[in-house]
Amino acid sequence: MPTKKFSFYKLVDGTIEIDGIRMHQTLKKTPLQDAKDKVKLLKIRNGYKVLDICTGLGYTAIEESKKASFVITIDNDWNVIEKAKENIDSRDLFSSPNIQIVLGDAEEIIKTFPDNFFDAIMHDPPRFSRAGHLYSFKFYSELYRILKKGKLLFHYTGKPGEKRGLKFTKGVKKRLKEAGFSSIIWIDDCLGFLCRK
Repeated sequence: MPTKKFSFYKLVDGTIEIDGIRMHQTLKKTPLQDAKDKVKLLKIRNGYKVLDICTGLGYTAIEESKKASFVITIDNDWNVIEKAKENIDSRDLFSSPNIQIVLGDAEEIIKTFPDNFFDAIMHDPPRFSRAGHLYSFKFYSELYRILKKGKLLFHYTGKPGEKRGLKFTKGVKKRLKEAGFSSIIWIDDCLGFLCRK
């Protein structure tokens, strides 16, 4: 089930705004610093094969490519990739020889990867209301399957509904655990879960 397409795309403050929603943190730190902080959690080493889900402006893929042997980054919205081409901080996304951009639905594409293939996974989907299938047990099970044993996944979720008392992240953590992940730790500075296969 692909993410629904949006209608308004705008570059602002180092991030992309889609239908009025900013896709990166911009209040406490810059999007570039946020990408560096997230990627650092994955402990990427030379020779790693990394999967980066939901390319966006490519900041995490660019950071991952500095050490990884190769990075496959997936996005299903060509409009976002076109905005990345306009963004000066995204230029390495298109010039780095070890980044491969794949346009399509991550839910379908990850089924094509062999078991235990990736050394690290960055999963940074749009909010749940826009891409609920990327937060499902079924999707997490596929991520578990393609990640090597002992390796790390970082899953950005943000804190949707927290001010209204919703426990969205509790459900995400439960599904990650049911899919097989362990050591599931909330990283508040990066607004997501770090977990291990």
